[in-house]
Amino acid sequence: MANPKSPNGIKKPVRSKSGVTPLTVVLAPRKCNHGTCIYCPGGEKVPQSYTDKSPAVMRALQLNFDVRKQVEARLNSLIKMGHPTEKIELIIIGGTFLQYPQDYQYDYIKGCYDVLNGVSSSTLKEAQKINETAKHRIVAMCIENRPDNCSIEDIKKMREYGATRIEIGVQILDDEIYKKIARGHKIKDVVDATRRLKDAGFKLGYHVMPGLPYSNVKKDLEKFRLIFDDEKFRPDQLKIYPCQIVEDSPLAKIHKKINYKSYTDEEIKEVLTEMIKIIPDYCRVMRVMREIPKEKMVEKAASTSIRKDVEEILRKENASIKEIRMREIGFNSLGLKTDTRVKTIIYDASGGKEFFLEVVNSDDVLFGLLRLRFPGEIFLEELKGCALVRELHVYGQALNLGETGKNSQHTGIGKLLLSQAEKIAKENGYKKIAVISGVGVREYYKKLGYNLDGTYMIKNL
Repeated sequence: MANPKSPNGIKKPVRSKSGVTPLTVVLAPRKCNHGTCIYCPGGEKVPQSYTDKSPAVMRALQLNFDVRKQVEARLNSLIKMGHPTEKIELIIIGGTFLQYPQDYQYDYIKGCYDVLNGVSSSTLKEAQKINETAKHRIVAMCIENRPDNCSIEDIKKMREYGATRIEIGVQILDDEIYKKIARGHKIKDVVDATRRLKDAGFKLGYHVMPGLPYSNVKKDLEKFRLIFDDEKFRPDQLKIYPCQIVEDSPLAKIHKKINYKSYTDEEIKEVLTEMIKIIPDYCRVMRVMREIPKEKMVEKAASTSIRKDVEEILRKENASIKEIRMREIGFNSLGLKTDTRVKTIIYDASGGKEFFLEVVNSDDVLFGLLRLRFPGEIFLEELKGCALVRELHVYGQALNLGETGKNSQHTGIGKLLLSQAEKIAKENGYKKIAVISGVGVREYYKKLGYNLDGTYMIKNL
């Protein structure tokens, strides 16, 4: 089947439809310090929790997990597909990055900057300085992590690397199940990590896994509601990965003994449909279902198109959906009204106060958003006295720097949201505002009166 093309000639346009172009690199195989979760394959020849048939892992395997070769190959591929590559979101997958040797971490991150810069630097700081004005800028960086690997020292390292978004494996908020599936952490670790990451300005994602051994549909939905009902959690985004029995996982060996069966497609649809109805305006579902091929499953594999089926069910039901992705302009391009306004939602989260600003029209189609936080606790010196901008994102098909605005990109929405955030912070007694900016967006903030302090862009109000 031919690759789907958009009218402007981009192959697989959905990849850059949300405003940036993602570039994924995979870590070399390494087992987690705590051991192996019951559902988790990999860890020997491929990274733990992945298989050798996952697309990103297959690419990395061919290049012996050399990060510089991975970045170069992926960048060339994106360019050939017609994607704009001046605003890159670097996504690092494959394991608990903070558990790798320090030298490996440092060289891995520096290697990514060096390839995108087109020149090898002597230090990471030098590479980041070059990237501020490079052709291919890292405007956002995502690292996968565990809740028990988010200490203050870990957070300082992640900021040193330029990370702006952290995804942690939460799976289900149940200590008893955590113990039985050999997860290696407790709910308290999730609570502590969530608070620290938000108070350092990170955008935070949870990985959630319905259908785990010792759970059921009722319990999954009950624990999922807790994620948003309890102010100790409330993530900004989710990946929902229903548990499946993958070969080479401990679960593949014991599923019959513990009488475990993974959810059927119908059960998965039921759970997902109800979950999406629960999700509030400020949260985005990044992905549903893992990219694990059918031949790697011990039982019948769940359909990889379930997300589309669920969205179809929700539309037929005329369900009131608040979740971000289904409201983005990139996925709502027909019959748009342009009567936009800034809407603000205020909610408590992890000991702080969140202001979720979004530019929407009368159909609630989303053009851009900003997450402003009044933190609960400041533990980084440069953030003392600051309100925090944890995310500024304008949706719509990604454009290169300097391209004329279309729909929402490059039309002043970002500046509008930022000025509103500055006003709210000032009215609430803050003298400074800090942005957790990707290295490649520092120039943008400099033009708006922000200066680099530590690893944040800060402005006096």
